[in-house]
Amino acid sequence: MHARLRTATPIPARRRRAAAAALGAATLVAAGLVASSPAAPAEAAVGDIVWAQEFDGASGSAPDSSVWSYDTGAGGWGNAELQSYTTSRSNSALDGQGNLVITARREADGSYTSARLQSNDKVELKYGRVEARIQIPRGQGIWPAFWMLGADFPQTSWPSSGEIDVMENVGKEPHRIYGTVHGPGYSGGSGISGMYQHPQGWSFADTFHTYAVDWKPGSITWSVDGNVYHQVTTSRVGSNPWVFDKPYFLILNVAVGGQWPGYPDATTQLPQQMKVDYVRVYDNGSGGGGGGGGLPTGTGTVKLANSLCLDVPWAQTHDGNPIQVVNCNGNAAQQWTRGSDGTIRALGKCLDVSNSGKTNGTVVQLWTCNGTGAQRWTYDSGTRALKNPQSGRCLDGVGGLPVHDGQRVQIWDCNTQANQQWYL
Repeated sequence: MHARLRTATPIPARRRRAAAAALGAATLVAAGLVASSPAAPAEAAVGDIVWAQEFDGASGSAPDSSVWSYDTGAGGWGNAELQSYTTSRSNSALDGQGNLVITARREADGSYTSARLQSNDKVELKYGRVEARIQIPRGQGIWPAFWMLGADFPQTSWPSSGEIDVMENVGKEPHRIYGTVHGPGYSGGSGISGMYQHPQGWSFADTFHTYAVDWKPGSITWSVDGNVYHQVTTSRVGSNPWVFDKPYFLILNVAVGGQWPGYPDATTQLPQQMKVDYVRVYDNGSGGGGGGGGLPTGTGTVKLANSLCLDVPWAQTHDGNPIQVVNCNGNAAQQWTRGSDGTIRALGKCLDVSNSGKTNGTVVQLWTCNGTGAQRWTYDSGTRALKNPQSGRCLDGVGGLPVHDGQRVQIWDCNTQANQQWYL
């Protein structure tokens, strides 16, 4: 539907907290994080979680700052909207019951406030089943949304950056949900949109529903509660550019007023709340998601020179524990999950380039997953190199050859030697 101007600057989709019990808010997880045979690492099955936000936290606490930033201010946001977005806990906070709550309010002076959270430069996704379980607000002039923008925004301006609207609702149509893409030549009122109507004609605000896109190369499919209602493929954009085969970041917001939803009237009751139970990304078999650059998904050992296993020393999960290679033993400290977002994870944390370093000799360590470039890796099956795209350097056994038990790892200029050859 009408796009809002952007700032210039194996687990089913059910509420299953146990699936992410070890999560920090930005920690990446995957189903099946159990020891498998070092000789035959298990491939990730479709449905494995590769990233999640469960919003478990104390009532009144802020959303995880390692994942979420705020768009702030008023000015209509390109659609003559009324709200001013704030960072206040009165507009966005955890409720202590596993939900993020975004609250639109009318203040004492008659103005409107709300919140818009976005993960730009913190968590960027590419492909997968992207879904959220949400109870939307209600009322004339209320406009909740769960959507994504191309991670090259704002350097690439909208609509060339691309936009995927997973869920939008306008309060004057309480029984309808919209899913839309915007891109160059098909934006604003010309976005390619589909609509899902509640089977019983009830309001979607009455309870929680699951809103998702199944996002693959050249294809995006929308669903509500598992019911598919819209699909866009490359053929739908005609001669216009397809801009959806790249990383995107997440946005959650509630707007008040605007050209599409109209404006609050005497029937509108404020405050209104959007409750978000979770946001999850599942492996959908598309391969190479999250900017992973072809990193094969799966869980198992990562062997240097096909002899020594990448290992978390003493299985200690504190941030900054320097990674090593040792003799393979089948322990959990040597079981690494390669996610479609480009991360490599063990014991609930990520393989990380210290301080986002880019120079030869920078230590590679275990660190809380945070969605940054320091934790993204690609794999060249020809040279067997694991490369950190942010630095342009390869995962390397310190000191070169021969590889040996207890050898630390670092990033170094890629050179195809055996101390940079990793067997997945």
